[in-house]
Amino acid sequence: MRIRTEVLLPAAFALAFALAFALPAPASATPAATPTAAPSLPRCGDASLTVAAAASDRPATVRISITNQGRQMCVVDRVPTVVFGDLDGPALPVPEGESGPYRLPAGGSAYAAVRTLDPAATELRVVDRLTVAGDPSHRGRTFDAATLGAPDGIRVWEPVTTWWHPSGAAADAALELHTG
Repeated sequence: MRIRTEVLLPAAFALAFALAFALPAPASATPAATPTAAPSLPRCGDASLTVAAAASDRPATVRISITNQGRQMCVVDRVPTVVFGDLDGPALPVPEGESGPYRLPAGGSAYAAVRTLDPAATELRVVDRLTVAGDPSHRGRTFDAATLGAPDGIRVWEPVTTWWHPSGAAADAALELHTG
């Protein structure tokens, strides 16, 4: 059996021509046609951060802060890492949420409020220290209970921490909002 090539070849060329003009043109590689990604900021190093903690005028609350002593903006985790003595796990964030970056300008500070004891708690543990870090990968700084105004130990049950905020007042308001 013999196939008539004079009919098939023109049909194949017509199909290829139609497809070439029906498909979208390739995107231009010029910088104006493609959005530029924002450069990622470096993580703040543990040594470039000053960590502070102090007793609050609110019961069972500690105010914490970090200050970027570096020369450039960097990021820490938006949720501070707060660990009580040798208890398992850090304070839980309020509001709930996953890790993410928090920008900290050179010389800038961030603040959070930590509730150590749920007012409705029927149980509690007492620890002799609290460790605060700006990022889970950091060692942080440890504060003894007496420094935080608790010479008999820090009472802990279901502790929570706010995310970092630009002011202490904002951190206090966030804690009040999320814990009542």
